Amino acid sequence: MTDETARPIDEGAPISTPDHAVDPVAGAVGAPELDDAAVERALRAGLEDFELSPEDQALLDAQGGLSNDGAAQGPLPVVAVVGRPNVGKSSLVNRILRRREAVVEDVPGVTRDRVSYEAEWGGRRFTIVDTGGWEADATGIHLRVAEQAEIAIDLADVVMFVVDATVGATDDDEAVVKLLRRSGKPVVLVANKVDDQRGEADAAMLWSLGLGQPFPVSAVHGRGSGDALDAVLDVLPDVSAHGAYAQGGPRRVALVGRPNVGKSSLLNRLAGSERVVVDNVAGTTRDPVDELIELGGKTWRFVDTAGIRRRVHQSRGADFYASLRTQTALEKAEVAVVLIDAEEPIAEQDIRVVQQVIDSGRALVIAYNKWDTLDEERRYYLEREIEKELVQVPWAPRANISARTGRHMDRLVPAIETALESWDTRVPTGRLNAFMGEIVAAHPHPLRGGKQPRILFATQASTRPPRFVIFASGFIEAGYRRFIERRLREQFGFEGTPIEVSVRVREKRRR
Repeated sequence: MTDETARPIDEGAPISTPDHAVDPVAGAVGAPELDDAAVERALRAGLEDFELSPEDQALLDAQGGLSNDGAAQGPLPVVAVVGRPNVGKSSLVNRILRRREAVVEDVPGVTRDRVSYEAEWGGRRFTIVDTGGWEADATGIHLRVAEQAEIAIDLADVVMFVVDATVGATDDDEAVVKLLRRSGKPVVLVANKVDDQRGEADAAMLWSLGLGQPFPVSAVHGRGSGDALDAVLDVLPDVSAHGAYAQGGPRRVALVGRPNVGKSSLLNRLAGSERVVVDNVAGTTRDPVDELIELGGKTWRFVDTAGIRRRVHQSRGADFYASLRTQTALEKAEVAVVLIDAEEPIAEQDIRVVQQVIDSGRALVIAYNKWDTLDEERRYYLEREIEKELVQVPWAPRANISARTGRHMDRLVPAIETALESWDTRVPTGRLNAFMGEIVAAHPHPLRGGKQPRILFATQASTRPPRFVIFASGFIEAGYRRFIERRLREQFGFEGTPIEVSVRVREKRRR
């Protein structure tokens, strides 16, 4: 590195630049006639004196803008999988999907909500809906699970009724048959747990249910599942008659937080119906649950997720897989609403959930639930806790809400829209470099070992979230990077989105 690049810069002095492009950034600050495009051209010319990798050159040559997803699709036909608890409904769904998507465990009652997935068989695409076990005399949370299964039947075009062939038809199975007959929907009877030919005699006994041919299937091993799906396709319409699970364009919002902070209650309030099972028991939700909701004149896809617990690797069984699916739902979302229970002190789990959203690069909104229950003293201490525990995310929009009463729910959509707009923001390269010139002219990087690194060029590599790359002649300290990030937020907003600032150190070419 030459003496020119290592020369100290006095407080308030402009950045030193290559000989053939003398001080273009400082000129942009002091001479309004130099527009942003001229600044960009001058600095790009200065980069020619430095060693650049093919990746650097590709980044510099890349054109701005990102393509959006395609247009929304029409409503796919819907297949609901119903039956009493622990007959293998979720195992059958996983077999149809050809991946382990639905939470499965060898105890009854693991699935609680109706959860939809997109599936394909024989070149036909459809939505398959997994449901909780239906019981005739259910009480408490099991009653609400049964209600969700009944709603799934109402919204389906075809029903796959799963019965445990090793047990035979029970009183609960007979009750489900009556429910299905009242619905008038086409039904495909699946006799599950028929692992070999010896079990086919048990399956034949299910003709007594009066639903036609029982299809012997082993959901675990895949035996016979193709025949059952062929029977489904025979009665499946091309387009859903209800459109309740339509796929496509709406922005995707994940509701995340630790267990029992009110995520499912919030989704039900937004949907205007009992869409998700709600109970005071922590951990009621296990599968991510999608719902299309009309709010503020727009359609949104809200996803209720399982509560994120202390340590995923310490969870067991259904809770472990639920935690993994929550992470997957977060990755598929565009913005996350982190719910925090305002009644309780902000916990380490809450901070970890916020950090998980930031690490996944999603836009962020923090909603303080149960706000209607707080007295003045609790509100005072909550504000102090926010200042102390969430000091790293002052840029996140905040909404004080009550999922139970619906108070201040109108504040949620503007906060989400603000975060998404920031998440999509792209700063023109010329404007960005002119702004960087102002920063380093007023607050140059501190000297280290008698040398001072120069910022050569800056560009925004991508959006969603915004990522900035700075080319420099020397190492830029972490404190100065945070200073740059803070100034970027002050200048361009970025409210509600994490931003990334990376530095590429490049040396001058040898003559």
